[in-house]
Amino acid sequence: MDKRLAAFGKLLDIMDDLRAKCPWDRKQTIESLRHLTIEETYELADAILENDLQEVKNELGDLMLHIVFYAKIGSETGAFDITDVLESISKKLVDRHPHIYGSVQADDAEQVKQNWEKIKLREGRKRVLAGVPASLPAMVKAYRIQDKARGVGFDWARPEQVWEKVQEEMGELREEVARDASRERMEEEFGDLLFALINYSRFIGVNPENALERTNKKFIRRFEHLEAAAGKSGRALDKMNLKEMDHFWNEAKDREHSGD
Repeated sequence: MDKRLAAFGKLLDIMDDLRAKCPWDRKQTIESLRHLTIEETYELADAILENDLQEVKNELGDLMLHIVFYAKIGSETGAFDITDVLESISKKLVDRHPHIYGSVQADDAEQVKQNWEKIKLREGRKRVLAGVPASLPAMVKAYRIQDKARGVGFDWARPEQVWEKVQEEMGELREEVARDASRERMEEEFGDLLFALINYSRFIGVNPENALERTNKKFIRRFEHLEAAAGKSGRALDKMNLKEMDHFWNEAKDREHSGD
């Protein structure tokens, strides 16, 4: 037997055992697993950003377990089983890659994406944005909304146009703040600015979620250095002024830039 199939079969057998014999596994439902799956997905995302390939492998295993777990529960109700899951995704991939399995021409990745969105509409999805999950985090959702709109041709032509939109939205936000507008008005303009910046990120090839998370991690590293350095000096952070804290903050930046 193919080594890959043997490994997958072993996981299926283990899942059968756990569901039959383990009190915790027997107790789980599709709903109870949901938040755990979300957590595992974020752990995988962290490992990818850290470029920790060993941890990527481990987290992919955790997610694979969840997929098998959902399929096992589905089989118990007769709704679906792992075979249905695999056959469904295989059919979808074949149907949505007519440039591989049919006669459609697609010379680059952008054409492939456009074909993908058009095929989904022909399959019965009546709205282009219907495939964006409502529960996605707002930044990821904005990126996906824009990407899907682009798939049917609704997009800016040049990065310069998008940057002009960013500047326009920034000006509108500043006007609302300057006139001490309501919180709702400032929130609306701030949201428009973020949406425009996310749009611009697509045009310069930057994933905004990854970019912001890398900045989060960078801030944490520098702040933890600040805390540690303050502790070594015998000072408490809440007793230091901003100039004193900036000294240690800049020290952390210099260490990062020097590669220490």
